[in-house]
Amino acid sequence: MPLESSSVFEDPTYDMFKFPSRRSVVHSTEGIVACSQPLAAKCGLEVLRAGGNAADAAVAVAAGLNMTEPCSTGIGGDMFILYWDASKQQVFAMNGSGRSGANCTLEQIRSDLKIEQGVTGQIPMASVHAVTVPGAAAGWADTVERFGSGNLSLSQILNPAIQLGEKGFPVSEVTGYYWTSAEHLIRKASPNFAEMLKVDPSQADGVRAPRPGEIMKNPSLARTFRTLAEEGKEGFYTGRIAQELVKVVQDLGGHLTLDDLKHHLEQGSEPVDPISLKFRGQGLTSQGADEGIELWEHPPNGQGIIALMALGIIQELEKQGEIPTFKPEDFNTTPYLHAIIEALRLSFSDGSWYIADPNVTPVPIEGLLSEKYLFQRASLFNSSRALDLVEHGEPNYPSPALQSSDTVYFTVSDSQGNAASFINSNYGGFGTCIIPKGCGFTLQNRGAGFSLDADHPNKLEPRKRPYHTIIPAMATNIKDGSLHSSFGVMGGFMQPQGHVQVLLGQIVGKLNPQQALDAPRICVGAGFPEHGKPVDWTVNVEESMDPEVIEGLRQLGHKVVVVGGGPKRGLFGRGQIIRYTLDPVDKTPIWSAGSDMRADGAAYPL
Repeated sequence: MPLESSSVFEDPTYDMFKFPSRRSVVHSTEGIVACSQPLAAKCGLEVLRAGGNAADAAVAVAAGLNMTEPCSTGIGGDMFILYWDASKQQVFAMNGSGRSGANCTLEQIRSDLKIEQGVTGQIPMASVHAVTVPGAAAGWADTVERFGSGNLSLSQILNPAIQLGEKGFPVSEVTGYYWTSAEHLIRKASPNFAEMLKVDPSQADGVRAPRPGEIMKNPSLARTFRTLAEEGKEGFYTGRIAQELVKVVQDLGGHLTLDDLKHHLEQGSEPVDPISLKFRGQGLTSQGADEGIELWEHPPNGQGIIALMALGIIQELEKQGEIPTFKPEDFNTTPYLHAIIEALRLSFSDGSWYIADPNVTPVPIEGLLSEKYLFQRASLFNSSRALDLVEHGEPNYPSPALQSSDTVYFTVSDSQGNAASFINSNYGGFGTCIIPKGCGFTLQNRGAGFSLDADHPNKLEPRKRPYHTIIPAMATNIKDGSLHSSFGVMGGFMQPQGHVQVLLGQIVGKLNPQQALDAPRICVGAGFPEHGKPVDWTVNVEESMDPEVIEGLRQLGHKVVVVGGGPKRGLFGRGQIIRYTLDPVDKTPIWSAGSDMRADGAAYPL
């Protein structure tokens, strides 16, 4: 698979409007913010102009997104970051996810949920027991401390978002739709529901969900941000905010305590070693062993390893001659998608079993990514038929030593060559929709990612991080270790699938960043498989996919469902990409970005 050249536009006759978004790539030599909300992007640009770097701006964007897109993200959720340090030419990772409470034992929660013995069960997404300690607040502060420029205070970085909350902002189209759709859930989740709704005296109780184009204010969230800005992490995990968070959870029957919040404050966000896989492809071997890209992901408890495994299986299929060396004209053809689908099915089967908090349960990361094991998994592939049964394998390889990991994804670059790949999430929509009084944010439902099966590696245990769907990504060039791109695709279990598709779109399809995001995608509907139960491997296909390709997948035995446009496109995730290249003549660094048409945002140059 030939690597894209140093220029985003290798062929001067490229079709700019290959797919229907009609968006152009955005170029800049100074820096770019690519995210799902224009006003949140503006927060990041203000910080860059004030002397902040990509990490500083990323925190500003995260806060701005909490204000403008609370149906996907917030300070009541978790975050992860991959950071490209241009001065060190290295990818760094930090896990900003929270843990379950010390009193959240498997026995206690199964009893609270009245799950009978012998029944696996799961924590409902709306249950107070799905609330885990929010990691985002500490993650934002730790991002600025560890990766920031040092030129700006946390107060300066959060100020643009604070102004949005206090002065109000017009609600965007997609966000307005999801906000209205979730109003009934917000209302019944906690007594503080009015804080996340728009004041409207014409309503019986004086509030309702804001509609697209209307002004929404959130002074309570602005106050929360001011507390974090002025008092640091302590202001969130102790004092008024912590007390209100614990009170609303306990009032609803949950088990989080002030000690659980203090524990996260003391632990802080965890620096981790990113994991990676070198992808050369058979088509690159003739160009030399140093050609290709290295894909970087967060280690478990995130699901980034699924993307690495899928890419590795595809590479092994090429080596074994099970699939051809795909060329640009093969992009999104039936054989191409069949290989991706089967690689994802095999990878998800492993990931759903092995991914857990490595600080509590050993995870065989090295074994799962070993060439020997990926070869074994690839050997199950049938080019003429979808696999009838896919189960997790047994890597039988020792785990390496480990240190001590709905959604918004965005990426930011700066004029110094740094880049931040950042993801922040409530998990499902507004999370549990539970609001601590006077705080202006909802609490995540990330605890629903635990298994309630006592034999599962990802089983619920006290002070443990659950399987996490949110994953940022980066790619570097094998040849010289330089940055290739900072990218991600938000959207639950679509995320590793999106990583594989948009990356291969650039490498195989020779697509520029915007085209790679515009291209129709598939989503294997694996969800979160329960051990011992059959998995629905339905292949959801975006309606703009070639009808002949769709029929070809059906003939191979895939259960295919075509998904229409509008809000339903959210199933295929919403991505952002920033590519790093050099001008072919004067070698000036160029940032080139795309932003998903399935969201409200765009890419904005500095």
